[in-house]
Amino acid sequence: MSRFVPADRKTPYLLPPSMDDWLNEDHLARFVVEVIDQLDLSNLTRQYAGRGSAAHHPATLLALLVYGYATGVFSSRRLERATYDSVAFRYIAANTHPDHDTIASFRRRFLDELAGLFVQVLEMAKEMKLLKLGTVCLDGTKIHANASRHSALSHGHIEKIEGQLRGEVQELLALAEQADRADIPDGVNLPEELKRREDRLKVMAEAKAKIEARANERYAQEKARYDERMAARSDKEQKTGKKAKGKLPKPPESGPKATDQVNLTDEESRIMPVSGGGFEQAYNAQAAVDTPTMLVVATGLSQAPNDKEQVKPMLVTLQTRAGKVGEVKRLIADTGFSSEKNLLACESAGIEPLIAVARDEHHPDWRERHSEPPPLPEDATPMQVMAHRLKTKGGRAAYALRKKTVEPVFGIIKSVMGFRQFSLRGLKNVTGEWTLVCLAWNVKRMAVLRQNYAEAG
Repeated sequence: MSRFVPADRKTPYLLPPSMDDWLNEDHLARFVVEVIDQLDLSNLTRQYAGRGSAAHHPATLLALLVYGYATGVFSSRRLERATYDSVAFRYIAANTHPDHDTIASFRRRFLDELAGLFVQVLEMAKEMKLLKLGTVCLDGTKIHANASRHSALSHGHIEKIEGQLRGEVQELLALAEQADRADIPDGVNLPEELKRREDRLKVMAEAKAKIEARANERYAQEKARYDERMAARSDKEQKTGKKAKGKLPKPPESGPKATDQVNLTDEESRIMPVSGGGFEQAYNAQAAVDTPTMLVVATGLSQAPNDKEQVKPMLVTLQTRAGKVGEVKRLIADTGFSSEKNLLACESAGIEPLIAVARDEHHPDWRERHSEPPPLPEDATPMQVMAHRLKTKGGRAAYALRKKTVEPVFGIIKSVMGFRQFSLRGLKNVTGEWTLVCLAWNVKRMAVLRQNYAEAG
C-alpha cells in the first residue's frame, strides 16, 4: 500500500464541482463579491444599450478590478489570464472569462463613476460600524506615471534641436535642387529624409507651444501671489508708519525657462523629486486616512510636486462627504502642507488643524517630551499658535498618529499591493485609477477589520 497521496489528473468529477467549495469562508474574494453586490451600480448598468451579444455585468468586471488591484494584478491581460489560472478570480468571474479588451474598456469607460462608488463603500463601512470618522491624516506620495522621464523634452533642448533640424532641411532642399547628385550617399531618399525632419519639427513646435502655455499659466499664478504679498506689505507699512523689514519679494519672470519640460508620452505628468533621491516622471497622489481604522476617506491627485496647495481641495471633498460618512474634527499633516493660508482654511471649515510648521529635531532634549511650552503672547500669529500646539503633550501625541496611519497605508499600497506605477495616462484617467486603488485598499482593509471585530466580539 502506497504511503503517498495519489495525484490522479485523469479521473473526472463524479459530480459537477461547485465554485463555492473552492474558497475559504473568510477569503478576500468572497468579501469583494459581497461588497460589490451591495453597491448601487445603476449609473453603470443604464449605460449599456442592450444591442448585440450579452455583456458581462458591471458587478463582475468591477469585482475583478477591485480584487486585482487589492492583490497586485493591474494589467487587463493578466486579469483575463487570472480568470483561467486563479481559483479566486474564477470565483469572482463565476467561471466566465472576460477578455482583456472588455476589462480595459470597462475601466476607461467608468472612471468618472468610481468616486461615487468609493463613497458608497465608505457608507457601507460606516453601516458595518467599521468607520468612526473624527481625525484624519493627510499626506501625499509620488506615483510613477506611465511614461519615462527620458521621453521628456526641455524648452532649451527643443530650441537647440530645432536649429539643427532646420539646417538639415535647408541642406537637403539644396541637394534636391542640384542636377548633379554625386554627393548624395547611395540609398538616401531625399523626400523621406525631408518629411522625417519636418515631422520632428512639427512635434517639437507642439511641445514648445505647450511648454509656453504652462509658463504663461505659472507666471499668472506667481504674479497674483507677488501682488498679494506686496499689497500686504504696503498695508502693514501704512498701519505702522514704518518701512517693512526684510527683503522685497522678487517679481516673477515671464516666459518659459530653458529647463521647463513636456513629456511626449504623458504630457500631463510632471518631473518630480522622489524619496531616496533623484527625479521621476510622476503624479502626486493624495489621501486622507481615518486614524483608528486606516481607511482612506478622501483622495486627490495633483501635478504639483509640492503639497501646499492640496489642503483646500481636500477640505472641500471632506465637507462634501460629511453628511454620508461623518464629519472630520481634526486634520493632521506634515510640514509639506504648512502655510498660514492652510491653517486658516481648516479653522474656517470647522476642522482643527495639526500641521507641522517645521521639521522636528532628530535628538531633542528629553525634558521637552515631558514638559509643556511657555504661554503664547497675545499677538501670536497663526503659525506661532500651531507651533505652540505641537509642543504640548497632547499635540505631540496626536501628531504621532500620522506615522502609524497614512504612511503605512502608502507603504502597503506600494510594497504589498505592488502599485508603484499608473497603468493609464492623462490627469483625468490617473485620478480615476488612484480612486480605484484606494477603493481596493478600503475593501481589503474592511475585510481585516470585520474579521478582527468578529474575533474580539
